[in-house]
Amino acid sequence: MFRREGWKVEENGQSDGPDGNVDLVLVRDSERVIVQCKRWESWVVGVNEIRNFAGTLIRENLAARSGIYVTLSKFGKQARAEANQLGIEIIDSHDLLTRIEKVRRAEPCPSCGSSMILAHSVHGWWMRCVIQGCKGKRDLGREPGRAIELLTTT
Repeated sequence: MFRREGWKVEENGQSDGPDGNVDLVLVRDSERVIVQCKRWESWVVGVNEIRNFAGTLIRENLAARSGIYVTLSKFGKQARAEANQLGIEIIDSHDLLTRIEKVRRAEPCPSCGSSMILAHSVHGWWMRCVIQGCKGKRDLGREPGRAIELLTTT
């Protein structure tokens, strides 16, 4: 998503060890932004996670407005207030879906051939047809390689 928004993206995150609260480093023109990602789907991001990330931004000599915190779940009320006060951009599952949809390339419905949209449910990420009466869909959780291709290929 960030690449399609015009950012040069350096992937820093590790699934098997600490990453120092820096999963992505985004660079565009002279702007540098740090991104922290949480793949949580059922846990709400709390205020302490936002405060820890703010500390990371200070360590990196960046202003809070140079931080983006992304989660597949939601942010708690206090976390939202803290991020807003500090100037940290937060992206929850709904916001992420909206932003991805703006830059995603079209994927044809396997049933009718119309363009599908990206959707998220309690069962995970899906592509689904928007044509009334068509039940065409694709479970991206079962095809991680295809999901990455659909969401990242320009």
